[in-house]
Amino acid sequence: MFSRKKQPPIKSLIAQGSRIEGEVHFSEGLRIDGEVVGDICAQPEQPSILVISETARVEGTVHAHHVVIGGQMIGPVHAQFLELQPRARVTGSVHYAALEMHQGAVVAGQLVPAEAAVLVEGKPPLELASSHP
Repeated sequence: MFSRKKQPPIKSLIAQGSRIEGEVHFSEGLRIDGEVVGDICAQPEQPSILVISETARVEGTVHAHHVVIGGQMIGPVHAQFLELQPRARVTGSVHYAALEMHQGAVVAGQLVPAEAAVLVEGKPPLELASSHP
């Protein structure tokens, strides 16, 4: 369904049992198995992948090109491609261009596709010519 381009390599890991407080900035790929309290941002305009594993807990805002969530996420998520695995628990708004949601994943918040973001910016929706009398 979605084209799978070669993903950037995961070069960084926040291991299970670790807790990071504060902003996390990364390039290419980051895997979180532990806990992060703070915002997580990939370098803009570059392909990136963020994996939040089943054992992970993140509290903050997430910005990355490709985000895979298998654990607990509290806060807004901004991704071009978002994959929610069966044990994903997201509390917060989810902004995406493409979404893959597995059975069992839970989102307690708004799902905002990229097209809806344009409407939020104040641009009027398109109207069909047949809708005018």
